[in-house]
Amino acid sequence: MEERECNMDCNGTDANKSNSSSSAGAKFPLTFWEVTVACGVVLIFVVGLLGVYLTMPASDYSFLKLPRTLQDLQILRDHLESYTSDYTIQVLMGYCMVYIFMQTFMIPGTVFMSLLAGALFGVFKGVALVVFNATAGASSCYFLSKLIGRPLVFSLWPDKLVFFQAQAGIALGELRSIGDLYDFHSIATLYRFITAEAAAIGGGSEKVLGLQ
Repeated sequence: MEERECNMDCNGTDANKSNSSSSAGAKFPLTFWEVTVACGVVLIFVVGLLGVYLTMPASDYSFLKLPRTLQDLQILRDHLESYTSDYTIQVLMGYCMVYIFMQTFMIPGTVFMSLLAGALFGVFKGVALVVFNATAGASSCYFLSKLIGRPLVFSLWPDKLVFFQAQAGIALGELRSIGDLYDFHSIATLYRFITAEAAAIGGGSEKVLGLQ
């Protein structure tokens, strides 16, 4: 009788543990502050672009679009040259906001934005502007990726991410000096891991790494 009660208690405990673990697994991976900060970053971009738009004079801005070709870039430059001389601060702020936004969320087209900086502000000012925006955008992208990207990836693909981290740790353990990071073997290994990271989403990381 006591053994039966013990079994029932043990089974109940195991069931409670499984229920709690399943409920914990279904828990949203981001905290309130992480979501708040991420939304705050997006809100800053929206408010900044809206502020620039509202301070510009009333006109037809149908030409404003992200350049995808050299022809689009030339049309955008021709229209913005007159505004750059009269509304330098607004154009500069709008350019920086758009560039950093594209770099943060990895939107294609920053190459044309870099060329546009040289066309509007000159070579030296354009280079300084591109370096600043690219650095700020990359830092913002890393910040958001670490803040919300990592918990989401761990929640969605925990096994594949652990596998990738284990393989990357083995490769990094073979390094003997900082100079080893720049040889051909290390670059080729890094390329394989980047490819494996993308393929891990589809379940093909073992094949890419040649482990099967």
